Amino acid sequence: MTYKASDFIQAIPGTGGIISTIQKRVGCSYNTVRKYVDNYPTVAAALHEERERMLDLAESTIIGALAERDLATSKWFLTVKGGERGYAPTSKHEHTGEQGGPIQMTTVQQEIIGVPEDAI
Repeated sequence: MTYKASDFIQAIPGTGGIISTIQKRVGCSYNTVRKYVDNYPTVAAALHEERERMLDLAESTIIGALAERDLATSKWFLTVKGGERGYAPTSKHEHTGEQGGPIQMTTVQQEIIGVPEDAI
């Protein structure tokens, strides 16, 4: 079957940018959708716009949860967006050797058969 770019552009709204949903709406294969997205800038733009709409929806949901004073969302938001105010997550990693002693370093030399040593 022959498809037109407009078939994909019309199928995209309301899919959340999910390729398999677009595929089902158009009645084609997953790879056909990918081909049209890759080869037709208008299809790629429609897909990008749909995915941006989903990001807007997710951000609106977070803003709504913050407005409702949801503590878990507030903590998450502060760790992601509040770094300039000191809310960035911190962690400390200390590396030691066996039983807290120094880390032992070993030099490993790899021998390549048939290659002169000075070529390595």
